[in-house]
Amino acid sequence: MSENICDQVSFEKVYFKHVEHLRNFLYYKSGNLQMAEDLTQDAFAKLWERCASVVSMRAKSFLFTIANNLFLNQVKHKKVVLKFQQHRHKEKDYQDPQFLMEEDEFKSKLEKAISNLPESQREVFLMNRIDGLKYREIAESLGISVKAVEKRMHKALKELKEIFGKSKF
Repeated sequence: MSENICDQVSFEKVYFKHVEHLRNFLYYKSGNLQMAEDLTQDAFAKLWERCASVVSMRAKSFLFTIANNLFLNQVKHKKVVLKFQQHRHKEKDYQDPQFLMEEDEFKSKLEKAISNLPESQREVFLMNRIDGLKYREIAESLGISVKAVEKRMHKALKELKEIFGKSKF
């Protein structure tokens, strides 16, 4: 009867005897050396976890079976990820071309309207709406009063609303 491989010396013998062959096997299957090395280490970790039930004569068979299953699980996972990514891209591709064109036109019109604001209004508007700063923070960074920030923002919003109607900014 063969001995199990739970002692360090026996496990190291199995490791050094099969590690290179197992890594090459996984490398040839995957074409990815990093993945092959990772899966090789995972296979040996599983062998160590189950060392009491694996005899040294069956260690190679156990390793290659576990390694192959780990590889197949990786492939299956990558297929799921790829399928999800493709599904996400398909959803974007099904948007109405008219909507996409109108969205681009709106963005262009908005950028032009913002760029046409007086500098003081544009600065306050962008600091608040893009950078997310509070009026107090804007006032401190510009060296003006909070009331001045409020007035500039009011004028900027009033001008933009005249251009775009009653949509919110």
